[in-house]
Amino acid sequence: MFVRKGICGSAPRALMRSTTCRNACGLRPRVVLGIETSCDETGVAVLDEKGTILGESLHSQKEVHLKTGGIIPPVAQRLHEENISRVVQDALDRSGVLAQELDAVATTVKPGLALSLGVGLRFSRSFVRRHQKPFIPIHHMEAHALTVRMIQQVHFPFLVLLVSGGHSLLALARDIDDFLLLGQTLDEAPGDTLDKVARRLSLVKHPECVGLSGGQAIELLAKKGDRLQFQFKPPMGQKYDCNFSFAGIRNQVTMTIKRKEKQEGVESGQLLSCVRDIAAAAQHTVASHIAKRTYRAIIFCQTRGFLPEINPTLPVFIRRNGVERLKKGTGILSHTQEVFYEPRAPLGRDISTAVRDAAITLPALKLKIGS
Repeated sequence: MFVRKGICGSAPRALMRSTTCRNACGLRPRVVLGIETSCDETGVAVLDEKGTILGESLHSQKEVHLKTGGIIPPVAQRLHEENISRVVQDALDRSGVLAQELDAVATTVKPGLALSLGVGLRFSRSFVRRHQKPFIPIHHMEAHALTVRMIQQVHFPFLVLLVSGGHSLLALARDIDDFLLLGQTLDEAPGDTLDKVARRLSLVKHPECVGLSGGQAIELLAKKGDRLQFQFKPPMGQKYDCNFSFAGIRNQVTMTIKRKEKQEGVESGQLLSCVRDIAAAAQHTVASHIAKRTYRAIIFCQTRGFLPEINPTLPVFIRRNGVERLKKGTGILSHTQEVFYEPRAPLGRDISTAVRDAAITLPALKLKIGS
């Protein structure tokens, strides 16, 4: 259980009274401090209830983890601990908002790396106790899903595709805290897959890929590669659902790399002559798999009447999610002792079985490859 029923106490009512007073007195909009430490970056921002970023600060661990070829959780934890206080203060200073002027603190508590999540939650618990502020625990997949509402006037419901180094899922967003999960990865995320392919290709040694993450290196080399030189089989072709699987793609690419190393007389750890073509083929197969599952999700939602036929407003993160919850008055806690971080946490109600049972056969799908 994430939070016990009734834990919110009088916090939402107090915030509503505060809003009424602010509106009547013509005072400034409410402001939220958002803290994100779910992985390898310490990100903090101060936003007002209109979504305007008043001040932000970020400490990236990218250079440290590039040297080790991947994120090492204890190292990420230490770097968060060393920098979180400074980053929070920097964001406050840039915003011109004092800690006592904040109306709430919103922090990622799920999902993510356990050690990293723990740093953010411990800091936030101490901060809200010290400054007597309401606390808003954030599911960072929900926050990602609502990011589009920061840049476009998108109304609920809408379909969400989330793709990152650690996650991949399809969901129907019906409200800021109401999601239907249509499908998710069954093994590893696409970003993780491409990072592992890049490591197996030793792209860290490629002169054009200095300072790039694995996924960035794959994308760069793929632009000048010929994807037709290698044919990797898209996964789950006979599975009529919206789930993803990328480990099989990685295994196919690994076997191809081994075969090419043998053909070229190259030892593991050295660069192959065909790295661009392998990168292009791997990236295309990943993208094709994502596109097909998304296409099925669109058809499913349309046939079930989950999406409006016409949305006239369509020209279709942690901090913004906190603002949305503050405005709606949901998920706001007056104390934090029963809030825990959750490394693994589903997004909304899982209806992936219903998608599978619909057995939607996709028509031919042509992918337009960008330059």
